[in-house]
Amino acid sequence: MTDALDSLGPNFSFQDDDKPAKESNTADSVQSNYIHIRSQQRNGRKSLTTIQGINPKINKKVILKECKKKFNCNGTIVDDPDLGQVIQLQGDQRKVVAQFLVDEKIAKKDVIKVHGS
Repeated sequence: MTDALDSLGPNFSFQDDDKPAKESNTADSVQSNYIHIRSQQRNGRKSLTTIQGINPKINKKVILKECKKKFNCNGTIVDDPDLGQVIQLQGDQRKVVAQFLVDEKIAKKDVIKVHGS
């Protein structure tokens, strides 16, 4: 785990505190959907990385905060009526985000789909 996560304590998880914990939210839990990581071209050399399909029981604000610190980029959470909450990060962060999700046991490698790589 990163230093920032270590400071949160050994029992910290990305579990959203407002939602009941009926099942585990680690990589061992069953996920019905894939996590899609895409890069979208903006203007010039600028790009956005979008992450969609993360389990709704996982606190996306904590994931966003850690990604912003670890990858030195800015980001936000966008509410989409069809896709739900989507995390957007500045820059092309596809490979490092996929590795981060696996390392922190948020998702298994086989449920992560990196598009355009």
